[in-house]
Amino acid sequence: MRTGHDVTTVRTAERELMAKLPPGTLMQRAAAGLAATCAGLLGRTYGARVVLLVGSGDNGGDALYAGARLARRGAGVSAVLLAPDRAHPEGLAAFTRAGGRVADDPFEVLAVADLVLDGITGIGGRGGLRPDAVPLARAARGSNALVVAVDLPSGVDADTGEAAGEALRADVTVTFGAYKPGLLIDPAREYAGVVHLVPIGLGLPSVPAVEALQHADVADLLPVPAAESDKYRRGVVGVVAGSGRYPGAAVLAVAGALRGGAGAVRYVGPGGDAVIARFPETLVSDGSPDQAGRVQAWVVGPGLGEGPGVAEVLASDVPVLVDADGLRGLDPDAVRARPAATLLTPHAGEAAALLGVPRERVEAERLASVRELAARFGATVLLKGSTTLIADAEGPVRVNSTGTPWLATAGSGDVLSGLAGSLLATGLPARDAASAAAYLHGLAGRHAAKGAPTSAYAVAEALPTAWRDITETSAER
Repeated sequence: MRTGHDVTTVRTAERELMAKLPPGTLMQRAAAGLAATCAGLLGRTYGARVVLLVGSGDNGGDALYAGARLARRGAGVSAVLLAPDRAHPEGLAAFTRAGGRVADDPFEVLAVADLVLDGITGIGGRGGLRPDAVPLARAARGSNALVVAVDLPSGVDADTGEAAGEALRADVTVTFGAYKPGLLIDPAREYAGVVHLVPIGLGLPSVPAVEALQHADVADLLPVPAAESDKYRRGVVGVVAGSGRYPGAAVLAVAGALRGGAGAVRYVGPGGDAVIARFPETLVSDGSPDQAGRVQAWVVGPGLGEGPGVAEVLASDVPVLVDADGLRGLDPDAVRARPAATLLTPHAGEAAALLGVPRERVEAERLASVRELAARFGATVLLKGSTTLIADAEGPVRVNSTGTPWLATAGSGDVLSGLAGSLLATGLPARDAASAAAYLHGLAGRHAAKGAPTSAYAVAEALPTAWRDITETSAER
């Protein structure tokens, strides 16, 4: 599992470790890892042209010490000092002793650089790049150089992933001691490029701010039927979805549900004929949800329009997933009063409506938004988007690490809802069902797309492949 710790936690751990070590040891560890990564990226260090963008403070110091190491290995290293009077003094001295030079013309050295180290701002930076740094960042990004961020791309927020102003997009980010939440959450994740973690010996708490499941973690969550299992013991999921206008939503939600591990799927709604035509194994009912038969979890909302069913499902005593049209006008008090778990799966627009804020705010402040929704509704919330986040009242926010932009296609969310609801019916807690479903769905999207446009139904069909990918890969380890 990949974990991310907030700035306060990281700085506390750094102070505790530095108190036990000779002065400068921690920075040297970071610089050694940074320089080694840069050397590997360059392939040939001798004769390479490296430019350091050096801000004030320790982030600039890391860049200067790493630059000194690269200079000693034969690279031509130039430093652009954004605040010469506040540059890290020991780092600058080590840099010049190693043969590094301070650039007279920043734009001249950037134009011919092979690699640029972004040491402008560190994990304490807020609010985007300062105006004097913007031209340098643009020149670095406009060159042919590889851009490597020191700990965090300058201009993004380490704790939230927000990018409130202009930021310097990196090809690679070398982060020290721990992943920061912003490196895992868009929009900052997009600026980070490939993230490389350099361990420096920090003693971090066991509970992080965010966590991202990997194959092995998801494999541990996925249900495996026992020899004596039957369809009812494996769990039955009910799906209330579709309408005269959107019958396909019913088909797609059922498609996801059938591939989520539950033993049977009950469908309630006007799309029964379409569902049976595609999936004859579905148990179809044309009555109300409370007349459909016993289920272990409900999914309600995909393509429902103004149709009935939401109130009846919320009144049940089993876990409920609410998506799409089911989220419209959802009453927080009604959700909080439920005796069983509730999982809400909004996209940014639906989340904005639930919070009463502009969509742009949700997209810019994804971490804060998902936490606020979980607190307001007393529910587990899966916020869909370029970075899918899962939050509940307890524990770190989970960040989904799979997916592809090709998943932004009509009906994809319906498949996800059915899949997550099926995992709920197998007995997984809402947090784990949402996390495993998002991971499987994203991986299936990759398999279905293979770098080209795909469809929601193709994603559903790729779910067994994704499931086997996860379980078989984990079994080999």
